[in-house]
Amino acid sequence: MSVSRAVGLLALTFSIGASAQEGWPSSVFKELRAAGLPGASAAALVQEVDSPRYTLSVNHRTAMNPASVMKLVTALAALELLGPAYRWKTEAYLDGTLTDGVLAGNLVLKGYGDPKLNQESLWMLLRALRAKGLREIRGDLILDRGQFEPTQRDPGQFDGETFRPYNVLPDALLVNFRSLRFSFFAEPEQGSVRIDVDPRPPGLELINRLKVSQGPCPEGRAFRDLLKPAFDSGKQSASFSGQFPLSCGERVINVALLEPNAHVSGVVRQLWGEIGGSWTGSVRDGSVTPGARPFHVHESIALAEIVRDMNKYSNNVIARQLFLTIGAEIGGPPARADQAARAIRQWLEARGVAATDLVMENGSGLSRLERSSAATLAAILQLAWRSSVMPEFMASMPVAAVDGTMRRRLKNDGVAGNAHIKTGLLSDARAMAGYVLDARGRRHIVVMLVNHPSAHQSQAAFDALLRWVYDPKP
Repeated sequence: MSVSRAVGLLALTFSIGASAQEGWPSSVFKELRAAGLPGASAAALVQEVDSPRYTLSVNHRTAMNPASVMKLVTALAALELLGPAYRWKTEAYLDGTLTDGVLAGNLVLKGYGDPKLNQESLWMLLRALRAKGLREIRGDLILDRGQFEPTQRDPGQFDGETFRPYNVLPDALLVNFRSLRFSFFAEPEQGSVRIDVDPRPPGLELINRLKVSQGPCPEGRAFRDLLKPAFDSGKQSASFSGQFPLSCGERVINVALLEPNAHVSGVVRQLWGEIGGSWTGSVRDGSVTPGARPFHVHESIALAEIVRDMNKYSNNVIARQLFLTIGAEIGGPPARADQAARAIRQWLEARGVAATDLVMENGSGLSRLERSSAATLAAILQLAWRSSVMPEFMASMPVAAVDGTMRRRLKNDGVAGNAHIKTGLLSDARAMAGYVLDARGRRHIVVMLVNHPSAHQSQAAFDALLRWVYDPKP
């Protein structure tokens, strides 16, 4: 059979499958209708990689909110502009005299936006300071956040959830995602619930009024609400006065409880004391003074690993940090969001993608303003497929029925394990974009967007599209 005839038959197969109402495959249209979604609320585009022809296109040039699928744009821009081996630095300076392990002066930490300066990384940094001879700090801890322009807004502005970690704002010296991990353990013998906090800042007040109860253990927000939590960042207190079903066993919630400086202060005091250090000063913002001398440089894990964490688990905080890092590296500090968006647009134009409908506010998709069409997202996925960083980019995406945000979907299905898909979900938007290896061994780009108050009900339609691309039977 000739190549042209084979291509023609493949196109015919797809067109038969896509002949249902409004251009959708019948299985997808059925699920959209069941979810009560009008045709104008959904868009999709399917095309084989490296092919200029669309296999399926519905409203594909309509700009819509892509939710967390926007992270793919940020990820590819970072991999190409910064490189997969890029590492963030966190620098320590001594602003004073070090004698016999005692610093008569201030310790300065200068951040460059490391998204993964978590508890373990900070512990390693502090251990290095101890190993180099610093034991006691008789001054303050100065935090230099000048790499990013300060963000003046309420973390809860997006959805009113001020203490949820996904709403943490960008910070050039972000420690442990500015979050505390509250672990709950049922103790049936005592009829009580134990709460552990990690890290546990010395000044944190924990009030435990939980009562054990019977019944099933709820998931997600329902579990959180059952605890009846109350948080006060000013008083550095957390209280829980609800119920904890014994069936929950062990459960965890993460809370962005403290203000940035209070959080750094609490975590550093805990860790510094644990490794034998002494410090009684305060924490304040500042900058590296001309007289301060470099003492230690901590490096993050490689960008490729951080992008993987961002996309597999749709981490908004990492995306925002990465977005501003692009702005700082391309345009210089202090980085601003508009500067980062401009750098990404210029990069796309230089790579031949005219993303005229692309609107980026913070690069994470946690936004009411960000926009892209399915056509633009598909063009970016085509660019990624031809890029030298394609292996790192593709490996960062969740695999259907295997891991990340897709681990529970399409189990025992033909497409399971054959789709690398980034998902996105807001109250009025659901999206996906990625690659599907079909039953014939051909790889396809798949993008689907839904913007509607009932978008959360459309998952079945998204899964139907993935099944159709994998095996487009009439």
